[in-house]
Amino acid sequence: MPSQTLPNFPQSEVAKNNKSDSCWVTIGSNVYNVTSFVGQHPGGEDLILDYGGKDVATIMRDASSHSHSEHAYGHLEENLIGFVATDAVLEAAVESDRPRDILPLPPTQTGAQELRANGAAEHVPTEQAQPQADETTGMTSVDDLYRETDIDRDYRRYRFLNLDKPLLMQVWNGGFTKDFYLREVHRPRIYKPDQSPLLFGNGLEFLSKTVWWVVPLAWLPPVAWGSWLAYLGLPTVYQFAAYWFTGLGLWTLVEYGMHRGLFHVDKYLPDNRVAITGHFLLHGIHHYVPMDKLRLVMPPALFLVLATPFYKLAHTVFYWDWYVATAVFCGGIFGYIGYDCTHYFLHHKKYEITACFKYYWLTYYRLPSWYQQLKSYHMEHHWKDFQNGFGVTSRFWDRVFGTELVMPSKR
Repeated sequence: MPSQTLPNFPQSEVAKNNKSDSCWVTIGSNVYNVTSFVGQHPGGEDLILDYGGKDVATIMRDASSHSHSEHAYGHLEENLIGFVATDAVLEAAVESDRPRDILPLPPTQTGAQELRANGAAEHVPTEQAQPQADETTGMTSVDDLYRETDIDRDYRRYRFLNLDKPLLMQVWNGGFTKDFYLREVHRPRIYKPDQSPLLFGNGLEFLSKTVWWVVPLAWLPPVAWGSWLAYLGLPTVYQFAAYWFTGLGLWTLVEYGMHRGLFHVDKYLPDNRVAITGHFLLHGIHHYVPMDKLRLVMPPALFLVLATPFYKLAHTVFYWDWYVATAVFCGGIFGYIGYDCTHYFLHHKKYEITACFKYYWLTYYRLPSWYQQLKSYHMEHHWKDFQNGFGVTSRFWDRVFGTELVMPSKR
């Protein structure tokens, strides 16, 4: 992943990583994970551990102690995992009229100029003249969702999950804290084109993958059959339509409520591996690899588990008439089918399709403007603000409950 996606660490967290099983060092504002190199250091393991969690700029320049080649500095760069604000940088940010240009690191071009003017720019990464990376997802724009992740480099830097190995047991055995897990799982990774990373790594793998067209193929026939029965059992077509569309409308609230209150229950997630693994299976994996084509719609087995309580709820609320309850339930399930298909196409349908004809590029299909807006809105949820924008098929409930994303204005 690009360097601007790296996180900012508090000095206290850097200082804690001073053991052989987790050893970080800094040079100025750069934080390096040198754990894999502790036992290989020519000067001995103890020398590195003496500087664990500390700045090594001076000692690495000290030729009388131990001279370091360009190769040594290159090895450090390969293990760059983030940034930490030095006292000089913090002081410059406090005095600045625009501290957001300085922190989080790397600074913007304006912030870098201000640091240089204050003499605080030494060892501060200043190569980023592009837009500031989002501090939660680490991305600079929606385009980052289409750039393949360097898997080896990503794992060395973040020490989270190796995309080339089955993910489930890595989460289960990772010993991750809740805060670390939530930070990393919402930092999107992009796997190899048209491939899915392994989840189970065994015969259960097929249960986690679903081609999008399975959803309408599996559920439209029973919805049509249930709707037909409800239509026959109700006195008029108007009553049937009223109850059916009531179910469809209720689905939009269920869609919002489940996305916000179940899939994104981050604040209330217990800090243990059972809860963390459950979160990863339910929705975390989607934010971790959001462009995985085979894990965008709900597997039929999981849908049955989640739909059964709603079937019973519909027949409890509308207890006086089986046909009324069935009409409401079928309208809701039709809403789910539309939601899942919409979700897939928001991720994978291009804004427009073009072709070359006699040296001219011609646009022969363009998504409707409302669909383009919906796609931009949902992509914003993934790359920039996963704590808002829970509506997928509509912004309506986001507006009602105050979680609507603020979209950038078009110039």
